[in-house]
Amino acid sequence: MAAAGPTCVLGIDLGTTSVKAALVTGTERGLALAHSCSRETQAHSDSPGAAPQGMEQDVQKIVRALNECLAALPRQQLQQVTHIGISGQMHGVVFWKSDKGCKWSESGTGPAFEPDKVSHLVTWQDGRCSPTFLTSLPLPQSHVSLATGFGCATVFWYSKNSPDFLKAYDAAGTIQDYVVAMLCDLKKPLMSVQNASSWGYFNCRNKSWNTDILKKSSFPVHLLPDVGDPGSIAGRTTCAWHGIPKGAEVGIALGDIQCSVYSCLTERTDAVLNISTSAQLTISMPLGFQPPEAPDPSSAVTYFPYFSGDYLAVAASLNGGNVLATFVGMVAQWAQELGFQVQESAIYPRIIQAALAQKHSKLSVHPTIFGERHLPELLASVSSIGASELSLGHVTRALCRGLVENLCSMLPVQHLEELGVRRVLGSGSALARNEVLRQEVERIFPFPVVYGKDVDAAVGAAMVMFHSK
Repeated sequence: MAAAGPTCVLGIDLGTTSVKAALVTGTERGLALAHSCSRETQAHSDSPGAAPQGMEQDVQKIVRALNECLAALPRQQLQQVTHIGISGQMHGVVFWKSDKGCKWSESGTGPAFEPDKVSHLVTWQDGRCSPTFLTSLPLPQSHVSLATGFGCATVFWYSKNSPDFLKAYDAAGTIQDYVVAMLCDLKKPLMSVQNASSWGYFNCRNKSWNTDILKKSSFPVHLLPDVGDPGSIAGRTTCAWHGIPKGAEVGIALGDIQCSVYSCLTERTDAVLNISTSAQLTISMPLGFQPPEAPDPSSAVTYFPYFSGDYLAVAASLNGGNVLATFVGMVAQWAQELGFQVQESAIYPRIIQAALAQKHSKLSVHPTIFGERHLPELLASVSSIGASELSLGHVTRALCRGLVENLCSMLPVQHLEELGVRRVLGSGSALARNEVLRQEVERIFPFPVVYGKDVDAAVGAAMVMFHSK
């Protein structure tokens, strides 16, 4: 009798700039990545209703990129998928009408859904909640400080500035919670402790929202999702989806940071450095660690709920690959103003090449153009500017060094050593594409640095489903 084919799990990550899907199979040697596909969402939206400093994405475009990813995967293997794990960008919020959140229709690769009565996604990068506005809100009973871009802060902003907007919707969640709710036809969204913690006003100790505090401030608590443990099942697919059988089990949606770490962290003595759109430096806290009852607002380190009651200490910087992208955009704009047309995609390899030729630079770049959550008013600065260090190579080298030094100022190397870190695992698109950034990482950290080939949240989300089955 022929042996049954390997169980196949689909992992999905709904990122800030791209969507990724990964098919992971179980083999005798462990888990193997069978296929993966990613698509840029190009979902950034300047919606007329968005506030100044608003940062929104078009959910239609995100789901379109997701459908394109799945259509590109081998249909034969999709038909073997028994479980789906989904992660995505944390903190953000999308609103929808629970019975009209999407429409299912036949696509070339089987049934697929399109968003219907759904708002834009207000992302984690959203800046509409000013420090003054945040201080006007009630103090959360949580170990996490509230910041702009956090789901609950954004809901507060709408309830105070645009209450009619909220009347059109009766459900809310992160973008990954929305996709899970559509796949499983959940009447009320279900959110993991990981995503709930990232919204603010959530107590990780008793796993509940601060409903009493929120009600007193007329917060629309009916929009808060139910909460469950990461690794648990949210439901089953109600339709065949791009050939994935109806009835496939879908995990409760997870945080992208946790899934990125899960995909590569094998030893508690490893630290994970991820530089993609933003940047994070992450370590496992000792077993049994509990975060403090109240946050230290000035602390740059946040404790993220992980799996099985564990916590990660995360220095989550708002400044990563997005800073390099802004720098490249600036160079392109200067060129245009001088009458030259240069594609941004052509600038990247050239500035990296120029920086590789400049091993040393006294130039100092503090690259926090997007501020930091613990210091929202912190802007970027450049100092120690000498006449001989104004080349593109010098500036790019100093910018890359500044990005790594900024992370290390948030979670110092000495602290890593005290917690027993022996190795750094490097991951993320910005790190993978930029040799100068890798050189600066290796110069600044006194530990061996290993670059993980398949360190990504989509693979991590699939692995969680394998281990929770």
